Amino acid sequence: MKKILFKTAFVVLALSFASCKETEKKEEADSQPQEETQTAEKTEKKILFVVTSHDKKGDTGKPTGYYLAEVAHPWEVLHEAGYTIDFVSPKGGKAPVDGFDLNDEVNKKFWEDEEYHAKIENTMTPSQVNPKEYEAIYYAGGHGAMWDLPENEELAKIAAQVYEDGGIVGAVCHGPAGLVNVKLSDGSYLVSGKKVNGFTNEEEKAVELETVVPFLLETKLIERGGQFEKSGMWEPHVTVDNRLITGQNPQSAKGVGEAILKELN
Repeated sequence: MKKILFKTAFVVLALSFASCKETEKKEEADSQPQEETQTAEKTEKKILFVVTSHDKKGDTGKPTGYYLAEVAHPWEVLHEAGYTIDFVSPKGGKAPVDGFDLNDEVNKKFWEDEEYHAKIENTMTPSQVNPKEYEAIYYAGGHGAMWDLPENEELAKIAAQVYEDGGIVGAVCHGPAGLVNVKLSDGSYLVSGKKVNGFTNEEEKAVELETVVPFLLETKLIERGGQFEKSGMWEPHVTVDNRLITGQNPQSAKGVGEAILKELN
């Protein structure tokens, strides 16, 4: 009788053990897709592009915005290298565009890309951005940048965090206007003591807007402690110094994208 009871108990325990193992396997299988998704999210390579929301050149009534080539050319370089590009502007939503030239094949490629056309027409607000998601932040130029990017404290904090987390800060032409008030956690200006570049005083005078813009970008960057570099007017010039990458004019936009990619690699 004892032997029968012992055998019965053994069978029950064996069945219970087998049942537990099956439950564990099912739980593992159920959790696997979620774990894979979380891993994919962590490994996605993302760069944040900053564009202006400002659409007028001072009191002139003339339209402005972000300069299309200064978005499209770096976008092509970085997107083709496997990076996802997100867009943010001070006000969010549709960003005004300047330099709208679709005879430029890269501009046309960007503008006709359905995914990215939708993104640039529906930019994020700074409050929607998580800086931890991005390996780099890049400020596109266009004269509009001179009015609304310098004083935007939220964007300045995002740029500082990306930089202090080991990321890259890039800008081209008037884009560095967004950097003039970026301060690091030690209270110093991001550009202080670093080689930096941007739209020159000579170029601003050449387009006859030196008395229209709120300040001269070259002068302001020097005031902030930047070691300003430049080439002749309209010549490509890209400056790289300690994860700060800046370009002089629209002709430098692709070069800035290439320099960002090189630094990321």
